[in-house]
Amino acid sequence: MHPSHEDQAVKAYPEGRGVKARPGGRGRAAAGRGWARARTVGGVGAALAVTPYLLIKVVWSFGLLLPTAAMAGAGWRAVNAATAVMAAAGVGLALAFCRPWGERLPAWLVAGPVWVGTGLLVPMLPLAPVLGPAAVGRDRAAGSPDLWTYEQALVMVSLVGVAAGLPLALAGYVRARWPWALGGPLAHPEPGGGTRTSRVPLAVAVAAGCVLLGGAKAYWAAGGAAGLDPDVPHLRDLWWHLLSGSTAVWALAGAWGVLVLALRRGARRVVLPMAAAWVSSGMLFSYGAYGLLALTGMQRPGPELPVAAALAREGGIVLGAAMALVLLLALRDRRRALPG
Repeated sequence: MHPSHEDQAVKAYPEGRGVKARPGGRGRAAAGRGWARARTVGGVGAALAVTPYLLIKVVWSFGLLLPTAAMAGAGWRAVNAATAVMAAAGVGLALAFCRPWGERLPAWLVAGPVWVGTGLLVPMLPLAPVLGPAAVGRDRAAGSPDLWTYEQALVMVSLVGVAAGLPLALAGYVRARWPWALGGPLAHPEPGGGTRTSRVPLAVAVAAGCVLLGGAKAYWAAGGAAGLDPDVPHLRDLWWHLLSGSTAVWALAGAWGVLVLALRRGARRVVLPMAAAWVSSGMLFSYGAYGLLALTGMQRPGPELPVAAALAREGGIVLGAAMALVLLLALRDRRRALPG
């Protein structure tokens, strides 16, 4: 019988959070069970949490229980159908994370959707207690019916559940399938054919761009008006300020994470800069791509002037994709230099 990914991970990287390996292997076994439990709890929890969201999107796709007449249009129904498919795929991936067969899926099939999903949802998790009521208040002010309030609350609960469960399942899954990615120290020897000559300059450029974007978002979140349209001050609501502040935090966290990963110094363990760069890159890319809906009239526009909005939106997409490339280069070198 061949050893499982979980068994190989425990042997190669025995350390676990709060668990010290002891003679006899009891510490390694406890660490392995902890990661396996995280996979199961996070995966099943995320699948259950996204189910109400999936059902709502399916209902809206057929034009039923729509909160506004505008959502009866073909464009909105297509968007709801697409997000329903994405939610169904999310259920499948969440279940794959907690089952052995999920470790046989192609890496791109796992990493791509989860990168976008965690980027969209994880930054919202600490803001959910405020963003939820703010979203309901914004919709009520726009004249949405009471039904939308309950639907919005259900959607928010689903998204919070996925945002909490998906990273937990992902961490356990990665620990089992690719133990070298999150286990062990940050520093390691440069492997033969390493990517340092391309990895470091790209990381420096990405970090500089993230600092500029994060600074602009922090300035707007703090009440700055440069780059904003003075004719629409009502669009600078609580929702917009919170999202601007969140983008600033994650852009700066990504700048730190990508530099630490590229230079291999600035942290003892690899997991924190890896997580910061993963979430930050996914957020910048996915939020920028989602912001493109404003150009179609399917999303409420922001208060930024067109040039400022385009720089923040397209800049975020480019920075997120470039940061993901640095992540891939760092992982490639780490895989070649470390065992497991």
